[in-house]
Amino acid sequence: MTKPPFKLTPRILNLVSQIHETLGELKTSILIKPSVKLRKENKIKTVKHSLAIEGNELSEEQITALLEKKKVSGPKKQIQEVVNALNLYEKLHDFNPLIEKDLLKAHTHLMKNLMLEPGKYRSKNVGVLKGSKISRVAPQAKFVPELMKNLFVFLKSEGDMPTLIKGCIFHYELKFIHPFEDGNGRMGRLWQQLILMKHSPIFEFVSVETLIHQKQQTYYKVLEACDKAGDSTLYIEFSLEVIRDVLKEFKSEYRPARGTSLDRITAALELFGTNEFTRKEYLNLHKNVSTATGSRDLAEAVENGLILRNGEKSLAVYKRSP
Repeated sequence: MTKPPFKLTPRILNLVSQIHETLGELKTSILIKPSVKLRKENKIKTVKHSLAIEGNELSEEQITALLEKKKVSGPKKQIQEVVNALNLYEKLHDFNPLIEKDLLKAHTHLMKNLMLEPGKYRSKNVGVLKGSKISRVAPQAKFVPELMKNLFVFLKSEGDMPTLIKGCIFHYELKFIHPFEDGNGRMGRLWQQLILMKHSPIFEFVSVETLIHQKQQTYYKVLEACDKAGDSTLYIEFSLEVIRDVLKEFKSEYRPARGTSLDRITAALELFGTNEFTRKEYLNLHKNVSTATGSRDLAEAVENGLILRNGEKSLAVYKRSP
């Protein structure tokens, strides 16, 4: 396997650590009654901003109307782009980011009625445009299948490479290889999002594309700098910084539902597994409940046979019932 060129900088490792810390703080909140409304809002934002990067001008209101199967006036191509993206994001859980055939299938959905042969790698050599000028020549078409095969081998490879970093590298490498005649930017962002969602369900509720759109000029400058440098290091740093900032913003704004005592106990058991935990550790997971409520949760769970208790009061430790 030929590994894509990049360097693991201290900044990259530090950003991965920050992201994992925030994910850990958010995990229990998301496990309790994830909001259907929140998922819908995120889908609309993601579609809006990913397509806006490509020049689509439909508003969130228009995209919402299309999601609700209402008629919308606007450029036919832009409406088709949104309809395709919404349909694809609706089915996103059906796709495995590690399978190359799923990438081609997703491209078929994303580019339906927008090009002649969606879901197929390009058969012609192309230049990548910057404005109206060619900024670089993409790898020859005859090399695309092998390059994409190697990219998926890298994505599936075992080892200590964090999934967060692999997702960034995949995004950049897909943009560099430019495997499709059209839709490469959309597919790069989509596939990185899918990799993130498989890494943590929290990414179903945050729109990384929103911040990328806000930093669009920097996004393209970083991609261009990586092309010149011959590796994806700068893009990995940029992308991880965006992911970190999006998660921090989400954490500051999100107000999780308290749920029921059973919801909270179930979430805790999913996180602790078969490990023992204390009341203090339980309350650290559920920061929006009082000590008295947490104590009642644990007492009810013991009474109902969901967990076992060893010890009394603040010295007690709890564990999933066998």
